[in-house]
Amino acid sequence: MSLKKQKRDEIKAFILFNIRNHPSDIVHITQQKYGLTRPSVLRYIHDMGKKDQIDIQGSTKNRKYSLKPIRSIGRVHQIEKSLAEDKVWRDEVLPLLKNTKSNLINICQYGFTEIFNNAIEHSEGTKITLKVIVWIDRIKIEISDDGVGIFNKIQKKYNLDDSMHAILELSKGKLTTEPESHTGEGIFFTSRMFDVFMIVSGKLGFGHMRNLDVLTDTGKNIKGTTVSMEISLFSERTTKSVFEKFASVDLGFDKTIVPVKLARYGNENLISRSQARRLLAHLDKFKNVILDFNDVPHIGRAFADEIFRVFAIAHPNTKITPMNHRISIKNLIQEIESGKTEETIK
Repeated sequence: MSLKKQKRDEIKAFILFNIRNHPSDIVHITQQKYGLTRPSVLRYIHDMGKKDQIDIQGSTKNRKYSLKPIRSIGRVHQIEKSLAEDKVWRDEVLPLLKNTKSNLINICQYGFTEIFNNAIEHSEGTKITLKVIVWIDRIKIEISDDGVGIFNKIQKKYNLDDSMHAILELSKGKLTTEPESHTGEGIFFTSRMFDVFMIVSGKLGFGHMRNLDVLTDTGKNIKGTTVSMEISLFSERTTKSVFEKFASVDLGFDKTIVPVKLARYGNENLISRSQARRLLAHLDKFKNVILDFNDVPHIGRAFADEIFRVFAIAHPNTKITPMNHRISIKNLIQEIESGKTEETIK
């Protein structure tokens, strides 16, 4: 291969692997990177457009570029007794992942089979829509059903206040509407395996991406449940590493991370014992609980006391550890753990 061809291939690769994060200014950053003129970069992009590698949309001033899928499918399955997630995986999804690293195939198999099985057995719907897209840099799996909606079903099953309360419980792990046949662990582990994991149902979306928990308002009432999962083709993550992070050999799934912000409604402050009890419900199932205070600006003394003194005394086998907490919250927790009585902190 000539040096000139090597350079051309390098420039093309740079465009392909940076276009997702720079849909509007990929031409400019490529110019800066390689000292090229704008027409030169555009020739590369238009050539890749002709080869169906890049999609070009918009006028000259507002032009945007995006990656075209290498492989993709869209299927609709009727929910019936003969529908099996392992067969759909083998026949429809796995063939799209040829030449994909084994660790990613294992992650995709775990996530797909868990979520597709949930749709079959729990959605109470009539059909499942499956979409799989493989780009040069990542994989996306989307599974939708037309059922009652996951947040709505959890809310009714456990007599919870609303969908927000259902999301809080779902985030903890070990939650299932059918404990006789399911452990409730699948969604939790799947959300940690993929780079982007999102559940949308009704008016809310909840997910985990880039180590952050995300809560969104859809702005409309979406029927059923849609789960989206994405992972980079360059990820080194494994199913084993995720299981080991949250499970011990002797106790199984014994560790969880709970986003404290999910206990809030709107911009309300977390100050009461009832709010703390809602956050702590069912956490005695775990040996190690990490409470993530990201996006929580303040907590009240009663709220903190209920967690770090009352619950700690009542459940000595469950260790509560805070993370991402502000200095004011850290100081309050330290005061309570140092032995302050309930009367002195009211």
